[in-house]
Amino acid sequence: MKHGLKNKRVAILATNGFEESELASPKEALEKAGATVHVVSLASGKIKGWKDGNWSKEVNVDITVEKAMADDYDALMIPGGVISPDKLRRSAEAVEFVRGFFRAKKPVASICHGPQLLIEADAVRDRRLTSFSSIKTDLKNAGAMWQDAEVVVDNGLVTSRSPADLPAFNAKMVEEFAEGVHAGAAQVNG
Repeated sequence: MKHGLKNKRVAILATNGFEESELASPKEALEKAGATVHVVSLASGKIKGWKDGNWSKEVNVDITVEKAMADDYDALMIPGGVISPDKLRRSAEAVEFVRGFFRAKKPVASICHGPQLLIEADAVRDRRLTSFSSIKTDLKNAGAMWQDAEVVVDNGLVTSRSPADLPAFNAKMVEEFAEGVHAGAAQVNG
C-alpha cells in the first residue's frame, strides 16, 4: 500500500507541546503512503515539540485552525503530549474542527493524550479506544469503552497509548485513512 493515500489530504492538529515522535512518525508514514499532510494549529508560524521532558524541534504550521475546514481534508490525526491536547481542547475552533470530521464520518487517529480533545468534542461516547493510562478514567467518564492495547480501531477511529505503539498505530492509521468515510461510524454530539 505504498501509495494507498495518493490524492488524500490529512490534517494533523497540534500546538506547542506536542510529543515530538507522535507528530513526526505519523506524518512520515502518511507522506510515504502518498498523502498530502497539513499541520493545523492555533496560530501561524511554527510550533515547538516536547521530547524527554524538554522542548524540542519546531514544525511549520501550514494553516490555522481558524481558517481550516474539516471539509477540506479526508482524515485527521491528533498527536499527544501532555501540553498540546490540553491547549487544543480549550479552543472552540479546534473542538469544532474535530467535530467536523466525526459529523462527516471521516477517519480520525489519535495517540497518547490526544483523546482528551476527542472528549471535549464529545466524540468518544460508546466507542472503543485506548490512550495513555493517565486519561483512562477521563475517557471512561465520557462514555468510552477503554482498552489497554497497542492500537484500537472503532469504525475509523484509531487510537494508541504511547510512542512505543507508533509502528502499530501508523500501520492502522494508514489502513483506515485509505478506507475513507466509515458509514457505521458513530455520530458526534454537539
